[in-house]
Amino acid sequence: MDSGEIFLALVLILLFARIFGEAAAWLKVPPVMGEMFAGILLGPSLLGWVELNSIIQALAEIGLILLLFEVGLDTDISKLAKHGYKASVVALGGFIAPFFAGFALSYWHFDLPLLLSLFIGGTLTATSIGVTVRVLRDLKRHRSHEAQVVLGAAVIDDILGVVLLALLYEFSVSGGISLSNASEVFIFIVIFMLLAPIVAKLMAQTIGRYSQHSKIPGLIPTTIVTLVLFFAWLAHLVGAPALLGGFAAGLALSRRFFLPFGSQLLLEDGKFVQRIERSMRPIIQLFTPIFFVVVGLSLNLQAVDWGSSSVLWMATLFTILAMLSKLFGAFLIKESNHFRWAVGLAMIPRAEVGLIFAEVGRMSGVFDHDIYAVMIITIAATTILPPFMLKWFYARFGHHLPDKGQ
Repeated sequence: MDSGEIFLALVLILLFARIFGEAAAWLKVPPVMGEMFAGILLGPSLLGWVELNSIIQALAEIGLILLLFEVGLDTDISKLAKHGYKASVVALGGFIAPFFAGFALSYWHFDLPLLLSLFIGGTLTATSIGVTVRVLRDLKRHRSHEAQVVLGAAVIDDILGVVLLALLYEFSVSGGISLSNASEVFIFIVIFMLLAPIVAKLMAQTIGRYSQHSKIPGLIPTTIVTLVLFFAWLAHLVGAPALLGGFAAGLALSRRFFLPFGSQLLLEDGKFVQRIERSMRPIIQLFTPIFFVVVGLSLNLQAVDWGSSSVLWMATLFTILAMLSKLFGAFLIKESNHFRWAVGLAMIPRAEVGLIFAEVGRMSGVFDHDIYAVMIITIAATTILPPFMLKWFYARFGHHLPDKGQ
């Protein structure tokens, strides 16, 4: 593609992402679903106006890294201190049950390869807290006791999900499952996640100190993007997916992140972190829609064997399994059944986190057209349905849940 074709492709991607994102929000559907549909419309599935190339893929990967940076930036570690036990039980139960259920259904029922079955199980573990928070905020329940448990569980779920994705990525790159490789990558991840926050804090302190004396505007977004991309490169260097670097950078710069030894040198300036959030928001909002549109562009519905009932049958089974297995963790805690249902339903949405798993599976060559379509359908169903289920549940049983928020 020449430069003119690339410019036109980006015009279509950004324009359609905005139009369908707005339309989805107006219909009370998560905007990422609208952006993904824009990709399906523009790609080989329907109009065929935009063709994927290395430049668009690179921009989408930057969007993915920045998306994980935002997830890390929004991660509230303090929630674990107040609701640690319940949140841990919900997170672990809601992580382990979907993973093993998805793996078992794939490997033993559908006779799929081992690595593919592991990727499917990993995709089903995802939880998108952004969708849930939006619904709870609309219902004025975002400060309730169950909401705090869900937020704490989502923190653990995000961390576990990123680590699992790093391990699965290593398996796909090495071409097979090796415990020695997995152990090596896991050790690298642990070291990386321990050292990255310290390095990020020191760099943030330096950026904050010199931002007040800079003669050229734009120091904060430039240096923070540089930091995020540097961490992404560092993560790739140690054998982990680049998105792990974005997540680690966001987690370290979160105003709610704390270091165990409480060094005064590394304590963040809350106002400076707010400046980072304000400066980075336009950049993140520019690049992340490209990622979600590329997810749709990567889905060639014409290449899917719709004549076979297996695709829709698999998508239906995985959707049901994905919903039921996420309820498992909530029913392990000692609370009323209404409380358990509220927490369980809030943990179901996958949205952008599930799409990250699916896209990594596709890019690594683990997912073919049919399985990728099955996963996209499953993620879409488990993202669109839960908000309506939550609203119905609170309208019907909300009076059984006293507000214990802060």
